[in-house]
Amino acid sequence: MATFHISEDEAARDFSGVMARVRAGAEVVIESDARPVAVLHAPLPPTRTLEEAIAMLPENSTGIMDESFARDVEAAIAAHREPLNPPAWD
Repeated sequence: MATFHISEDEAARDFSGVMARVRAGAEVVIESDARPVAVLHAPLPPTRTLEEAIAMLPENSTGIMDESFARDVEAAIAAHREPLNPPAWD
């Protein structure tokens, strides 16, 4: 995802252009005196907690939360241990 930095004045002058960039998948950082004051990006997909997902299971579900399931979850987490690289201004 491309990130664009623009001033408040630029954002106010061309808000439709800013929104076009966001719709195209970019992140737009609006700055005042080179300090970020807002970040615009497309909404993130909705997520559920594990508790919410379990609550959605039918009462007669044959799913079992056993040690094998726990190992599968741990393996999935271990496979995605990419470091978090937040922007420098965070």
